Amino acid sequence: MNEQLAAFIREHNIHEVECVIPDMTGMARGKIVPKGLFLAEDTMKMSKAVLTITVNGEFAEFERFAGANDPDMVCRPDPSTIRLVPWAIEPVAVVIHDCEDFDGRPVGISPRAVLRKVLKLYENRGWRPVVAPEMEFYLIRQNNNPHEPLRPPSGRAGRSEVGRQSFSIDAVNDFDPFFQELSAFCEAAKLNVETLIHEVGACQMEINFSHGDAMALADQVFLFKRAVRETAYRHNIFATFMAKPMEGEPGSAMHIHQSIVHSESGDNIFSNADGSASELFFHHIGGMQKYLPQAMPMLAPYVNSYRRLSRHTAAPINVRWGYDNRTCGIRIPPSGPAARRLENRVPGVDVNPYLAMAATLACGYLGMVNKIEPSAPMNDSAYDLDYELPRSLEDAVELMQDCPELAEILGEEFVQAFCAVKEKEFETFNRGITAWEREHLQLHV
Repeated sequence: MNEQLAAFIREHNIHEVECVIPDMTGMARGKIVPKGLFLAEDTMKMSKAVLTITVNGEFAEFERFAGANDPDMVCRPDPSTIRLVPWAIEPVAVVIHDCEDFDGRPVGISPRAVLRKVLKLYENRGWRPVVAPEMEFYLIRQNNNPHEPLRPPSGRAGRSEVGRQSFSIDAVNDFDPFFQELSAFCEAAKLNVETLIHEVGACQMEINFSHGDAMALADQVFLFKRAVRETAYRHNIFATFMAKPMEGEPGSAMHIHQSIVHSESGDNIFSNADGSASELFFHHIGGMQKYLPQAMPMLAPYVNSYRRLSRHTAAPINVRWGYDNRTCGIRIPPSGPAARRLENRVPGVDVNPYLAMAATLACGYLGMVNKIEPSAPMNDSAYDLDYELPRSLEDAVELMQDCPELAEILGEEFVQAFCAVKEKEFETFNRGITAWEREHLQLHV
């Protein structure tokens, strides 16, 4: 057993360990193991088919991607990820695992392996991505009937939020006990959150993370979602990371700020020595413009995701770019040369963070190595232009399957397996009849 893991367990008097892997949806799958068994074993075995589970619990062609005999894979703990589970009654740790075949090779359909593969491409060129995600989510009333619309919860005044309290400090303070406990949980779990604001929607919040390594930030987002949900349960409310949870309210995004630095010097490669923007900066934008539409299933993974991406709703409809222009899919925030970066505003907060990080960095990488020139920057509203992003999950999956450049970077096996999961989810969704169909078609057609 790795000494770092053993030392953590001794220091915190851990009783049990949550051994988890992120599946295609970003859900935590795994086993809860007594500390003695965890310390005695170097790895955990799990069915490879776990990686092909859909968001509604079905398996998507696991015989094809995992093996007809439903074989195991080796799950190896990453020592850098061990943390306390702060809401547990007894001292419990969580460790994120990497998935390997029995010959030691990474399992190609594992989300962590996909991100690691993209990061390796950067490393081979002497580059290191720096990212900072922004997470939007809604607090909602507890609702156990999926046929009823979601509604804001009651705050400390006993009333639900009416109207929109954009950036209101008092509206955040209405849920101060929730946020105080969430802050304590994040600190205990070493989740490097920075600012908290009230977003535009009714009881819509946003928490920003400190910038850092892409894998470490994906791990933190993966764990942060669990922390938010668990905190909400303790305060008799729910928290949702649906991209578009409420009709008439804006959707929730996971904006990703990204820059690239030299691995050795730490200098930002998006800036020249004189402080001007470099060719690599513009090529990174060009790659994102060209390939973000093809990577959309990783940035908008569900049917609901595309409800968020509509005109004049604080969400992009195309891949235009501009300086401090929030109507664009790619925004360049004001900054000095050392902090020059871009903000990918396309991903919804419903993404698997490992796959969203892999997708946005893969698109930028293709732009830099292929020297793809971007369009001219937008000075006006990009909402007045045509849609350039796919309008549905069906269209997005088709675009992704027809993009050999992304398949080469992400892995052909992963692309096929991920698209199979998305197709299975869409097939299941299509069996249901929506309230809109009953309301408008039942007696009128």
